[in-house]
Amino acid sequence: MKKLLLMIALGILMTFVAACGSSEEGEGGSESSGDTGESENENASESRDYELVEEGKFTFAASGEFSPFSMTDASGEMEGFDIDVANAIAEELGLEPNPQKQKFASIVEGVKTGRFDAAVASHTITEDRQKEVNFSTPYYYSGAQIFTRPDSDVESLEDLEGKEIALSKGSTYSTYAEEVTDNIKTYDSDVVALQSLAKGRHDAVITDFLTGKEASGKGLEIEAKEMIERSEQAVAVAKENEPLLEEINAALETLRENGTLTEISKEYFGEDITTVPE
Repeated sequence: MKKLLLMIALGILMTFVAACGSSEEGEGGSESSGDTGESENENASESRDYELVEEGKFTFAASGEFSPFSMTDASGEMEGFDIDVANAIAEELGLEPNPQKQKFASIVEGVKTGRFDAAVASHTITEDRQKEVNFSTPYYYSGAQIFTRPDSDVESLEDLEGKEIALSKGSTYSTYAEEVTDNIKTYDSDVVALQSLAKGRHDAVITDFLTGKEASGKGLEIEAKEMIERSEQAVAVAKENEPLLEEINAALETLRENGTLTEISKEYFGEDITTVPE
């Protein structure tokens, strides 16, 4: 009888030990599952591995003085081709667009020093600028053109030898002007330079041909002359923010493929300036 009771007691004890082991394994499995969930959450939060000036926002700079690329309306808000492109990029990135108005000449420095996530401001890709910031794939193609008053006999860059040429501050087109003259005047924007030209000042303005075309179409008495060169315009990003540049390039590719860039271009220019000129 004692042996029977001992065997029953041992059986109960073994059953209890087994149950405790099973419970510990279950708790271990649960903890392991918890770790996996936490890891997944961490991965989700780290999926955006680029830096932003302000979390959840795409903070970009434009001049607001380069019609029709960026203009400032009566309420102080910026609008234009560049602004619409930047807004479309922000949407692709899942961020809120946060435009910042800045004088063109200081925009690149603002990107470089981290004041802005990017510049969507019609910056031509040049070797000098590439030393300061990185550039996306081009989002439009343009070129430098000479503009004069209708009564001018200037036709080419050579005709401007020693004459007075007006430009916007920070313009890459200054290199062309410097080839033929030391008499160069600068303005905060190309539009102001063209307005000054139409009023009888300067012998010519060198600016983007689309800007000159837009100004002429709005009644400014200027005339287009020699097209000096073709150029590529792109988004500028700080060199240390490569992940953001990659995401912007991916966004631009999507916007090309789905026709958004073309649609924005035709709204402002009546033609597609977002593809390589033939």
